[in-house]
Amino acid sequence: MGQINLFNEEVKEDWEKEWLDMPEFVQENEGAYKQLIVSFRNEEDLKTFLKLINQKITKKTKSIWFPQDDRDKPSNYLYTYIET
Repeated sequence: MGQINLFNEEVKEDWEKEWLDMPEFVQENEGAYKQLIVSFRNEEDLKTFLKLINQKITKKTKSIWFPQDDRDKPSNYLYTYIET
């Protein structure tokens, strides 16, 4: 059974025909191998830790990658649609 649209009419989608001969896409798992919570007794301990791992954080920082992740953030890109 196909999808039902707003007017209760069956919508026939032939996606297999549309995707014929398209390249296969495989999404690799790029998640973290291990995550852990690190707590600091005081600001000096935090500064020492950040110096050891050679990274900077702000008051809003909730997580970091080690070593530092140098991939571009998706928010650095603007996607547009150009009708052909």
